[in-house]
Amino acid sequence: MVELDPVTDLSAFSSDAAVSTEWAKGRGTLQDAQVYWLTTIRPEGRPHVTPLLGVWLDSALYFCTGPNERKAKNLAQNAHCVLTTGCNTLDGLDVVVEGDAAKVSEPAELASVADTYESKYGRHFTEPEGTWFGLGDAIRRGEALVYRVAPSTVFGFGKGTPYSQTRWSFS
Repeated sequence: MVELDPVTDLSAFSSDAAVSTEWAKGRGTLQDAQVYWLTTIRPEGRPHVTPLLGVWLDSALYFCTGPNERKAKNLAQNAHCVLTTGCNTLDGLDVVVEGDAAKVSEPAELASVADTYESKYGRHFTEPEGTWFGLGDAIRRGEALVYRVAPSTVFGFGKGTPYSQTRWSFS
């Protein structure tokens, strides 16, 4: 799949000397991140936030979960979600992805997601003593719920000097 090219805007809340962050840098942050934070909405309207592993593949973020976990229950009621990643410092780039989570069930897509997880997280997925050993095969067999979040909007918060807020809009 061809990567989507978003419309890029620099927020008025950026420093005077700031320029918008290139999408390639934002996408690179999404590809390279080890941990993401998923925000979903509980049925009564309260937010639910949880850390998870994920992969950027074919212009979307993918993550998996079990059918009885709170995030799966929330997404069954409301597909709107936010995925966040970045650095816990005053320098660097934080990235926030807004979109709707869609369940993935097509075998070729599941295989591609599993391959990407194994490539990214290595021994954690592929070696018997790894934390998530066997999850790649469970993804391929459709035993784990896999979600795809194609972004509607992505925000990049460049920290340091200058500070910038970039919005990437996808149609």
